[in-house]
Amino acid sequence: MPTFWLVVLLLALSAAGFYLGRSRALRTAGGDAKDLHSLPSYYGYHVALAAFVPAIAVLAVWLLAQPMIIENRVSDMIPAEAVPENTTIGLVMSDVRRVAEGLDLAVEQGLLTARDARNAVAGEQDLRGLLGEVGVALGSNVRPEVLEAAQAYRNLSHTGRNAMTAVVALLALGGFGWAYSRTHKDFRARNVVERGVLALLILAASLAILTTVGIVLSMLFETKNFFGLHSWTDFFFGSTWAPNFRGDSDLSILPLLWGTLYISFIALLVAVPVGLFAAIYLSEYATNTVRSFAKPLLEILAGIPTIVYGLFALLTVGPALADLFAKGGLLGVEWMSGATSVLTAGLVMGIMLIPFVSSLSDDIINAVPQAMRDGSLGLGATKSETVRQVVMPAALPGIVGAVLLAASRAIGETMIVVMGAGAIAKFSANPLESMTTITTRIVSQLTGDTDFASPETLVAFALGLTLFVLTLGLNVLALFIVRKYREQYE
Repeated sequence: MPTFWLVVLLLALSAAGFYLGRSRALRTAGGDAKDLHSLPSYYGYHVALAAFVPAIAVLAVWLLAQPMIIENRVSDMIPAEAVPENTTIGLVMSDVRRVAEGLDLAVEQGLLTARDARNAVAGEQDLRGLLGEVGVALGSNVRPEVLEAAQAYRNLSHTGRNAMTAVVALLALGGFGWAYSRTHKDFRARNVVERGVLALLILAASLAILTTVGIVLSMLFETKNFFGLHSWTDFFFGSTWAPNFRGDSDLSILPLLWGTLYISFIALLVAVPVGLFAAIYLSEYATNTVRSFAKPLLEILAGIPTIVYGLFALLTVGPALADLFAKGGLLGVEWMSGATSVLTAGLVMGIMLIPFVSSLSDDIINAVPQAMRDGSLGLGATKSETVRQVVMPAALPGIVGAVLLAASRAIGETMIVVMGAGAIAKFSANPLESMTTITTRIVSQLTGDTDFASPETLVAFALGLTLFVLTLGLNVLALFIVRKYREQYE
């Protein structure tokens, strides 16, 4: 049974369990809800949860574990000599999965019978052409070992899917029957349901933590493998970024870190003044009508996809700067050789960060107690003096936190840098030259048919871990400053 219909079956069984559990509780009380320990709905929720939650949990774990188990078993079937030179078992398994998927689609569309798919032999028929008809394109003919592994992959997948359906259905029916049999007027259904919901809430709250731990551990393990193949001193203290998949490579993070910090610095030079002045105007000077109209328009910038900003940098800002600074431009001096530069990416990224700074700063300024403003005005200070000497010093810790949050957002940006700053890793103080950032190099190193056992690919995980630590530090510092401010004025 397909997973979708299995989930629909679980939902239908849970809905039936709710109504049947509720009805059984009322029957045991003689139809009088006052004789029940809990409200009638709790008895229904108890049966519904017992039928749904264990079954859906097993289904989720099964769906996650089955592909990995099948992958390991099938990969062990492929002999080492069947793996072509200059490739890996992972690439071979990719072909196996695609062939298995193509055979399934061919059976579904009637191009092959289930028996023909199980007994197909490489070379007896044009499997590559047949799979191409169902939308699975292969770069070469299907080799015998790949076809054999794909057939084993299909068999194991079908067996696992059938076993999953049986186990999940039996678990759901068992939970339904067990909970239904316990339902009577004296059963403490409310206590059981509330404990179950509490466990679900704890599980949901733990998912974010577990996801973060999983991400960090995956990067740590791959980073460890990288430093087993490449010197950590060259990575942290070298001066050149020059990956070479056919020989020795210079993989230093420092040129990438310089480009990241340089572009982020220019972006903050744009975003902080504009965003802060906009926040001061909206919170201290604008009327309610202007504020209700201007603030939503300003925050629309935060909802624009970064790819749109990248196109804006590539098609508008970059050419405009090139006309101004390139040879034959308005200034008549060739300071800029193309449309991509640090300044291009920094300006556009700064525009993107304006709503982050303005919105957070506006909320922080509004949190300053009105009594402080009234006291300053009562002593004879003007509006501008009150803003400069009372409101802004009081809001300064929160504003610093907002700026640090914007900085962490700038450090992690990718698309604007790819399209606006170029892809050259180097040290330079000239903002009109092309540079690149850590995030851009991560994408580049993991794009295409790559060997995940080479330093040139594993370096992406070391870069990601370094970027993670950098942004995490900024976020922790920003949250600490904002929390300290809120504790002071709330």
